[in-house]
Amino acid sequence: MTTENIFADAPIIYSYTREDALDDGTLVDVSGPATESGIKYPVAMTRTCWDTWVAVPKGLEGWQDAEGRLWDTLWMLRVAISQQRGACDTIRYTVIFQMPTGRGAKKPYKQVYADLKAICGPGDRGEPVITIMLPEED
Repeated sequence: MTTENIFADAPIIYSYTREDALDDGTLVDVSGPATESGIKYPVAMTRTCWDTWVAVPKGLEGWQDAEGRLWDTLWMLRVAISQQRGACDTIRYTVIFQMPTGRGAKKPYKQVYADLKAICGPGDRGEPVITIMLPEED
């Protein structure tokens, strides 16, 4: 039995980088606000996570904005990081968002607990980067 890597000299047919994902919108760069919240590594969020939780839902446009919803997301990640004991690459945390209730409700909104996942891994050049996503994403 041989243990040599049969792919060692194989040409790379295609690679999809983090930079590609940022360029095509699959990831949203939130590094600026993340730095303001005290997170020292570059941070991106999956488009699905952004569209689900950060983008302002219809009906809440007058008093909610994406900037505030993003700040809540990043600040709660910062808190979760500060509470982490020991080394790990994945943190699961919760953010409370205002979401529309629908027709006929007494209030136009309700509080929803959103479970999120943040993974710290290598970027395109091996540098540490963080990606925020929904729990079922990878």
